[in-house]
Amino acid sequence: MRRVGIVGYGHLGKYLVEKIQEHPDLDLAFVWNRSPAALEEFQQDLILQDLKDFSKRNADLIVEVAHPDITKEWGPRFLEEADFMIGSPTALSSQELETSLRGAAINHGLYVPSGAFWGAEDIRKMADRGTLQHLKVTMTKHPSSFKLDGDLKVRNEQVKDTKAVLYDGPVRELCPLAPNNVNTMAAAAIAAHNLGFDKVTGSIVSDPQLTDWHIVEVEVWGPNGFNVKTVRSNPAAVGAVTGTATYASFLSSMLGAKGKGPGVHLC
Repeated sequence: MRRVGIVGYGHLGKYLVEKIQEHPDLDLAFVWNRSPAALEEFQQDLILQDLKDFSKRNADLIVEVAHPDITKEWGPRFLEEADFMIGSPTALSSQELETSLRGAAINHGLYVPSGAFWGAEDIRKMADRGTLQHLKVTMTKHPSSFKLDGDLKVRNEQVKDTKAVLYDGPVRELCPLAPNNVNTMAAAAIAAHNLGFDKVTGSIVSDPQLTDWHIVEVEVWGPNGFNVKTVRSNPAAVGAVTGTATYASFLSSMLGAKGKGPGVHLC
């Protein structure tokens, strides 16, 4: 029986809690949420009131689905006690934090979910061989599905009738401006480890006509003109940050986040 602690009780957190409680080989160690009001009707003995008490619950795996700030503050401490799955891998765009987490993952594993990133394993294999030359991930969503900061927020608010490219450049610079939207790109930067956050290109497109889908395009280049492009159409309602197919993918990642030992692992 693998004990799992869930940090964050939004839409994805609720989904994972339900699936854990239904699974014969999983046991819910705890659930924590930044706003306690969201847990008012939840089973009280499973609620962790204060994150500093997480080690008392003896979780084998802790899953963060709250906000990158949680990983920044608690990630290294979680790894001292359990395997840790980072649901907001955009936090890894901070070189300082990535180094800290890698250094902490000496007794337990740091797991990064592939989410909506299609072809992650093949891309990782190319990176291992050094044959991955360039990788670009383009995400197109309805303007209301983006949660952005800084200039990108202003530019998105100006999109009215026709789609607009809000950003096209290194993933490292994009992650802090769209921490809730570009986890797929962060996962890509981890898989494409020979390129990393500075050399993987991310592009976000705001399209007011896209009312039923999130579109994720992944394009890869290798030696001798090798080129692959995939297009994933993920069902999503207007305003949804996460597409519906991503929930099942995240669950699969959580179930696979075990047994790989210390270090950083894509799952």
